[in-house]
Amino acid sequence: MSTGLLALLDDVVAIAKVAAASLDDVAAHAAKAGAKSAGVVIDDAAVTPRYVVGFAAERELPIVAKIAKGSLKNKLLFLLPAALALSLVAPWSITPLLMLGGLYLCYEGAEKVFEVVFPHQAHAHEETVAAVVAAQALEDQKVASAIKTDFILSAEIMAIALATVPDAPFLTQAIALAIVGTGITLGVYGAVAVIVKADDVGVALAASALGPPFGGFIRWIGRGLVKVMPYFLKTLAIVGTAAMVWVGGGIIVHALEGYGFPQLGHVLHMAAVATAQAVPPAASAATEWIVTAAGAGIVGLGIGALMIPLVGFVLAPAWVSVKGLRG
Repeated sequence: MSTGLLALLDDVVAIAKVAAASLDDVAAHAAKAGAKSAGVVIDDAAVTPRYVVGFAAERELPIVAKIAKGSLKNKLLFLLPAALALSLVAPWSITPLLMLGGLYLCYEGAEKVFEVVFPHQAHAHEETVAAVVAAQALEDQKVASAIKTDFILSAEIMAIALATVPDAPFLTQAIALAIVGTGITLGVYGAVAVIVKADDVGVALAASALGPPFGGFIRWIGRGLVKVMPYFLKTLAIVGTAAMVWVGGGIIVHALEGYGFPQLGHVLHMAAVATAQAVPPAASAATEWIVTAAGAGIVGLGIGALMIPLVGFVLAPAWVSVKGLRG
């Protein structure tokens, strides 16, 4: 009897070890996949706040919540099953889909630069592209637009995450992608909620009636938040644009390498290494990364610039024609 009990305990311990190893494996894959998706996550967090600009303060958090719900639905209900299905039946399609997403990111980033450099032409371009969007209430339109953009970014996140763990067992892939999708959504939209309400918090703190010794300090913090947030949001917009063209360009460069066209990636790598060797050793790694990212950003900006007339004069009118035929 005691021997049987010991054997059972041994079996339980063995199962526990296997389970622990499996959890460690999932956690490791999820962490690896999440790290590889970091560039798109920065993009997502930087892009989203602009969708709540111009609304009353009491509508900001509900709008963020709607977008977050749509983002979670994008990742878990649509993109996760699609990514896993593709990895089983058509793994070759993941890279082309990544490239399409990269083209979109390049286009979006270049369009924002175009708006700054040529505001009048950019307005005309927006009117051409906007013709494909049905008229809606402003809030619903903003939320729908945000969720559409999030779908593209989420697709990039899930595809990058899946490409990071191609050899993992199916169940490990599924759990890792679910963890990455859920964690990124909560992190991004939690940060967005904090960002969009920071100025309101600042106003409340600046109006605090608390007396000494902390009242003056709290009011100083509030006034500082009110002054700093507009500049912070502008900086965030710049970071988001840079992340778009950097991530999009990097995706295209790496995909071309996989298809047997390594020349562009080789040039960027050589430039990064040469620059890193010209600086002190302590700064070489950071310098190499910055040059590589900047090179990818230049590539992305160039690709996006080519996409702007293609979208404005070919793709958008073609989509209007298709919708007209359906109507």
